[in-house]
Amino acid sequence: MGLKARLLLVSALIAFAAGARAETAEQRTARRLASVRQSPTLLLAFLREMPKGGDLHSHLSGAIYAESWIDYAAQDNLCLDRTASLLLPPPCDPSCARYTNKPPVSCAYQDHVLYNQLVDAWSMRNWNRGEDSGHDHFFATFDKFDLASINSGGNQLAEVASRAAADHLQYLELMHTADGRHSAELGAKLGWDDDFSRMRDKLLAGGLRDVVAAARAQLDRDQAKQRQILRCGTPEAEPGCQVTVRYLYQVLRGLPREMVFAQILLGCELTQTDPRFVGLNPVMPEDWYVPMHDFDLHMKMLDYLHGVYPKVHISLHAGELAMGLVPPEGLSFHIRESIERGHAERIGHGVSVMNEHDPLGLLKEMAERKVLVEICLTSNDLILGVEGANHPLPVYISHGVPVALATDDQGVSRSDMTHEYLRAVETYKLSYPQLKRMSRQSLEHSFLPGASLWLGDFRRVAACAADPTKGDKISSRCQKFLDGSERARMQWHLEREFGQFEEKF
Repeated sequence: MGLKARLLLVSALIAFAAGARAETAEQRTARRLASVRQSPTLLLAFLREMPKGGDLHSHLSGAIYAESWIDYAAQDNLCLDRTASLLLPPPCDPSCARYTNKPPVSCAYQDHVLYNQLVDAWSMRNWNRGEDSGHDHFFATFDKFDLASINSGGNQLAEVASRAAADHLQYLELMHTADGRHSAELGAKLGWDDDFSRMRDKLLAGGLRDVVAAARAQLDRDQAKQRQILRCGTPEAEPGCQVTVRYLYQVLRGLPREMVFAQILLGCELTQTDPRFVGLNPVMPEDWYVPMHDFDLHMKMLDYLHGVYPKVHISLHAGELAMGLVPPEGLSFHIRESIERGHAERIGHGVSVMNEHDPLGLLKEMAERKVLVEICLTSNDLILGVEGANHPLPVYISHGVPVALATDDQGVSRSDMTHEYLRAVETYKLSYPQLKRMSRQSLEHSFLPGASLWLGDFRRVAACAADPTKGDKISSRCQKFLDGSERARMQWHLEREFGQFEEKF
């Protein structure tokens, strides 16, 4: 080889080495994702370890796996309607014989047929699209295992925190009807009043504040049990202890109007008085009669109470609908009105967005107002049959609407956050920067208090110019900023987690 050729080779090698050095950790990690994209097992391992920020759309009762419900029911000595797979209060039949109609749930431990029957009835496991509606099977599960939820709050919290830690989540906003429906019962007792102000006064004077106190006390007990189960504060503390959990009061919007108003009011009062509650969210199937018939009334309730409690955050289920589930006109306005009249800062599901009046205008409005959509891919597939190219996730992304993946009811769906990411990558070929952006957006649009670490397009605020992914020392100015904002501290921690993750590649 001549001198000139050798010099060219050396120059090329130097340039290659310089290019390799210039490649960032994020770029190397992106190449790793691209290299395993066609290998589901390696892709799963990659996504399992990836930091995912927060899960902003998770129903506590729906997050529990059926096997746990069987354990909780057995601990409470509950009985079973063998035919309907429905939990019943004791006394039970004295025998586990298969001809008994009301055996103890504990009989399932010795009867694998009964055990499997319960798991299938209380979740989407082995559900067959050709035999019954995924929508109906899904929502029917909750009444079947409901009795097991009464005394197991601490166990439930321990389970979801442990699973979140395994998924490399830092933060959960759990939807939780924390008062056991006592506010709804109070609303039913005191009755309806067309004057919202008078109705609010009547509820507050009639015992709602006592319901608030009782709900807070019950959550104290449940969290104490959670810490005990996870051994928090001891050398043997489990990873779930490190997951930050906050609550959205879960309003049951399928109930009569006086009960819905009382629950919304309770959610506002809880959020105003207890920092563990960061907002509220009305739930229950959007297509059922009451949520459809009373939608306008519910928006009026939210509008009025938002005026009284302007600092209470609101996330709304809207657009969890598909063509044929309701008449076409029912698909055309829920998302827009939830934002404009219901003061929703986030939208849960948003599947039917392209059926709304002027959908492109709505997408522009959501992008400008930074209304995040909580994307629940597995749930939307199982309940609505909407998946793949029919799901609006790519449309939201392409129109600049912030999105974050969420689990919805991971116990009933038999999923977890890692598999939500897996489904997103396999279906929509998302890149690593897109996944990282969704993870960041989950914390940016959380209802945690305090200023954000980020300016526009995820540029750090001036006070915290150091790069946490590189282990840079936190300046005193930045530390002061972080000390004053729980949101920013959580975001800073996520960046450090990304740094550690990307160093592996």
